[in-house]
Amino acid sequence: MSKYKGIIFDLDGTLLNTIDDLSDSVNEVISSYGYPKHCTDSYKMKIGRGFRDLIENSFPKGTQEKIINDGLQLFMEIYGTKYMNKTTPYSGIDRLLDNLNNRDFKIGVNSNKRTEYAKQLITKFFKRIPFVEIFGERESVPKKPDPAAALEIAELMQLLPQEILYVGDSKTDILTAKNARMDSIGVLWGFTSYEKLSKYNATYMVSNSEEILAIATN
Repeated sequence: MSKYKGIIFDLDGTLLNTIDDLSDSVNEVISSYGYPKHCTDSYKMKIGRGFRDLIENSFPKGTQEKIINDGLQLFMEIYGTKYMNKTTPYSGIDRLLDNLNNRDFKIGVNSNKRTEYAKQLITKFFKRIPFVEIFGERESVPKKPDPAAALEIAELMQLLPQEILYVGDSKTDILTAKNARMDSIGVLWGFTSYEKLSKYNATYMVSNSEEILAIATN
């Protein structure tokens, strides 16, 4: 019998490929200030630490604080109209979630994306799955890699950290799992290359969703 009874997923780059909608929105912001747009792939290493960090790192270094703050507000307006345009689940994710749910795994989401977007995206694509909780960025709780949100989900699941797998595609996710004392799975279909992700010593590394199910159930 598996020692794992729960699983917490990151969102962007793990469950959903959100890169096109994010890059389109940020490029619209920075181009409105007269700066050149970035290629979509360049945004992969800017995502995962919250929207303000994304905007700050998309403007040139040394950009005035007021411009960053105003750019963040503009981004929120633009992304609010674009965030479901091109976003899709990664291959096999629907089947993985169904299989986990059918095996009575407790499932949660922990993201640095704003909570309202995280919940709306989950509702659109995975409404049938009874997630224990979907946490995004909250003013009262520090962002990943702080373990606070992950441990809060563990409490809601009524499970010990060692009974939970933490799944993500970034350094931030692997460090969150370590800080929460949870075993981690680094996924290789997201926004971080194997060369970079392997430096952070995830408990497991996988290249497809079927491997997650095998780890969780064996």
